[in-house]
Amino acid sequence: MDKTKPRVITISRQLGSGGAYIGQQLAKKLSYRYLDREIISMAAEQLSILEEDLQLRDEKMLSFWESFLQFSALGTDAYAPPKIVNLTDHELFKIQAEIMQRVANEQNSIIMGRCGFNILKDHPNRISIFLHADRNFRSERVQNLYHISKKEADKMVQKNDKERDEYIGTFTEAEWCDAKQFNLCIDTGKIGVDNSVELILNYLNFM
Repeated sequence: MDKTKPRVITISRQLGSGGAYIGQQLAKKLSYRYLDREIISMAAEQLSILEEDLQLRDEKMLSFWESFLQFSALGTDAYAPPKIVNLTDHELFKIQAEIMQRVANEQNSIIMGRCGFNILKDHPNRISIFLHADRNFRSERVQNLYHISKKEADKMVQKNDKERDEYIGTFTEAEWCDAKQFNLCIDTGKIGVDNSVELILNYLNFM
């Protein structure tokens, strides 16, 4: 660890494992900057576009038809899909990576998702954490958070896992759930989200 430079904690998480809550609690207790959706806001500002136009691209790849429509003009009265920002997946990834690197070099921070564990792998004070839990635990949390049925929650968890796996594999060529990618892996379903916060804080004391 280089004591003269900021510390950055990257958190990779499965949907429903409590990642956002844990990240926010750590940021509050450590007085670190917390970056999650703010990365999208900063990217939108840099591109001079509306934040909403990037939200659907967050940690997802464009589908084949979305990619096709992005560079094709429809000269008919056919149904017009939601607005797609004229930006490739790799261009958007590069912009977000630059934002994360800049913040990590300027101040102590906690960066949620978006391949931060890989983008910042050469940062001298990076600590990478992976949060996971079994499907039932995650589905139940998603049900309660979004007030949806168990069937909807199961589908959301499954879809999100697939999208994140594809996104991370495409840009890092790393296996998302490979423990070797991280300094600390925590099963939040086993010890609970609040205990996970304390576990991480204790871990940091040894770094």
